[in-house]
Amino acid sequence: MKFNTKTIHGGQQDIDPAYGSVMPPIYQTTTYSQSTPGSHKGFEYSRSGNPTRAALERSVASIENGKFGLAFGSGLAAIDAVMKLLKPGDEVISTNDLYGGSFRLFTKVFENFGIIFHFIGMENASNIENFVCDNTKLIWIETPTNPMMNIIDIKACSAIAKKHGVLLAVDNTFATPYLQQPLDLGADIVMHSATKYLGGHSDVVLGAIAVKDKELADKLYFIQNASGAISGPQDSFLVLRGIKTLHLRVQRHCENGKAIAHYLKNHPKIEKVYWPGFEDHPNHEIAKSQMSDFGGMISFVTRGNDYNEAIKIIENLKVFTLAESLGGVESLAGHPASMTHASIPKEEREKTGVVDSLIRLSVGVEDVADLILDLEQAIQQC
Repeated sequence: MKFNTKTIHGGQQDIDPAYGSVMPPIYQTTTYSQSTPGSHKGFEYSRSGNPTRAALERSVASIENGKFGLAFGSGLAAIDAVMKLLKPGDEVISTNDLYGGSFRLFTKVFENFGIIFHFIGMENASNIENFVCDNTKLIWIETPTNPMMNIIDIKACSAIAKKHGVLLAVDNTFATPYLQQPLDLGADIVMHSATKYLGGHSDVVLGAIAVKDKELADKLYFIQNASGAISGPQDSFLVLRGIKTLHLRVQRHCENGKAIAHYLKNHPKIEKVYWPGFEDHPNHEIAKSQMSDFGGMISFVTRGNDYNEAIKIIENLKVFTLAESLGGVESLAGHPASMTHASIPKEEREKTGVVDSLIRLSVGVEDVADLILDLEQAIQQC
């Protein structure tokens, strides 16, 4: 199947046997009847497996060109499961520009259990080699990164990981599998905060993982069942429904994002715009090679990097909503330093460009003329 067909039919070829429903039903049940102890129809207890969640997991595996999918209660629960593959003394190399929640989980939870993290710049993937040692077990990357839109070369990272026998995990939340498929580029694990683009309607919190290797999948399935941070059937249904329009939505996100990125870049009151589609964006050529388009996420700072002006802009937006999260059909604006990345110390944030005047936009699927007019009126009030 081509991608647009996979979003609708991938992993969903079996029609529901009960009544032939086109959409997988919401199996709102905790347990399943057995004819004799241990004899059942594939499901026995919904922490271990649920038909609605299983349909979503098959769909996620399909659109990421993986063989195995797993769904969790949140994106952070999915990351938590990956980290539980490690043991005390193991080391992780991570990009230094990453989602604040990931940074908090790594430093405030798993460092307490003896996992060692190195947060480094990965604009040049060869820098990773300087931090690999015998204890290195995982390389964790985002691309594009949150919120600076930095691009990391997945193929180059994969070559380094394979050279040293290390797992490579890619947070693919910003790009989505519509734009980028890390497993095909050599990653071992791809992770999504499905709360964002996969769900796409700001009405569900869920995380997802896709892998190709069965041994790795079995380890993750064991952790998923043993730790129990699974997604419920209602949430699984909502994300499965969202995936069916993923290709349509992301195409419009990209179209609107491009128009707004160019509008901001040409605006006299805007100092800098971060969007991978610009030819002068760091690693733009790598973005072109591993992404089919450049997405709807944009960050920018006002001329003079004035904190008060940035706050005034986002407070005066009318169509954009000032809110956490991203990837929904509606356009959102955020202030990373005080919202999504507040858990990262100020001095560490600013090393990667997350200054107090930075604004992050999640460009939705509204009419782009309305979005530009909204930005214009808010900027002009500065």
